[in-house]
Amino acid sequence: MKVIVTDNYEQLSARAAEIIEDQVNMNSGSVIGLATGGTPLGTYKHLIKGFQERSVDYSKVTTFNLDEYVGLEEDHPQSYHQFMEQNLFNHVNINHTRTYIPNGNAESLEEECLLYEQLIEEIGPPDLQLLGIGENGHIGFNEPGSSFQGFTHIEQLDESTREANARFFNSKEEVPLEAITMGIGSILKSKAILLLASGEHKAKAISQLLKGETDEQFPASALLDHPNVTLVVDRAAYQLVEADEGERDHAQ
Repeated sequence: MKVIVTDNYEQLSARAAEIIEDQVNMNSGSVIGLATGGTPLGTYKHLIKGFQERSVDYSKVTTFNLDEYVGLEEDHPQSYHQFMEQNLFNHVNINHTRTYIPNGNAESLEEECLLYEQLIEEIGPPDLQLLGIGENGHIGFNEPGSSFQGFTHIEQLDESTREANARFFNSKEEVPLEAITMGIGSILKSKAILLLASGEHKAKAISQLLKGETDEQFPASALLDHPNVTLVVDRAAYQLVEADEGERDHAQ
C-alpha cells in the first residue's frame, strides 16, 4: 500500500483529484468507481475545477458508485443519486447514461444486486476505485463481519454508521436501516484503489489498517491483499501512526 500524507484536508482533496485526473487523461474511456459522504466532497470540488480550468474531459468516462440507501427515491435530497448530481455530475461533461448507481428502491432488491454486479463485470471493473473509510473500518457499506469475497448485496447498517450519517438528515431516525453496496469482492476487482482518510476521528481506523493484519471484523483490511492501493491521508488521521513511529524511534 502506497501512503501519501498531506498536511490538511485541502491538500488531501487536491492530491486525490490529481490522481483521478491523471487516470482520465491517460485513458479517456476510464471506468471510475466513486464514493459518497463527507470525505470525497473536496476531491469532487477539485475535479470540477479541473474540468473548468484545465479542460479535463469526462465525456467518455463511465462511473460506478459504491452504494445507495434502500428505500429512498432517486430524487430524495439525501439519496446518493442526488449527492452525485449536485456535487459532481451536473458540473462536468459526463454522459449521465454512463453513470451507474444502485437502485435502492428497486421492486426486487436481490435482482438489482445481481444486475449491478453484472454491469460491473461487463463494463468494468473500475480502472480506479475511490474509497473512504468508516470509523469502524467499513468500506462502501460493508460493515464489520462482511465477507472479503462478497459481491453487491443488501447490508444492514451498523448503529455507528447511521449515527455518523445522521448529520446529513434531520435526525438519526431518518437514516435508512439498509443499503445496497458493492461487496468487498466487487471492490477488490478494481485495477487500482484510492483510499481517502481525513480528520482525527479516522485516526484509530488508519492506525489499525496500517498495522497490516487482515480481519473480516475490520473490512478495510481486505485492501492489504490488493496489489495497487494508494492511501491519501491527512496528518490528523495519521497522527496515531506517527505517534507509534515516534515511540519506536525513541525506543531504538
